[in-house]
Amino acid sequence: MNNWFTPETLQTTWFHVLASFVAINTLIYATISFISVLPRMYPTQWFSKKNTRAETRSIYPDIIN
Repeated sequence: MNNWFTPETLQTTWFHVLASFVAINTLIYATISFISVLPRMYPTQWFSKKNTRAETRSIYPDIIN
């Protein structure tokens, strides 16, 4: 079995920083991948049509949007 890193190399500060960066990068990538699989959510879907007024209160009541 090949030893790629010696025990002294694994204890250095730069190796800990690199390992931390790789771990955080992996978590971010996994989160973005998981979110992209979910269906799209639009803020207009959060509210039902029940929140609309029964009649218009515009100064031009004949104009319908």
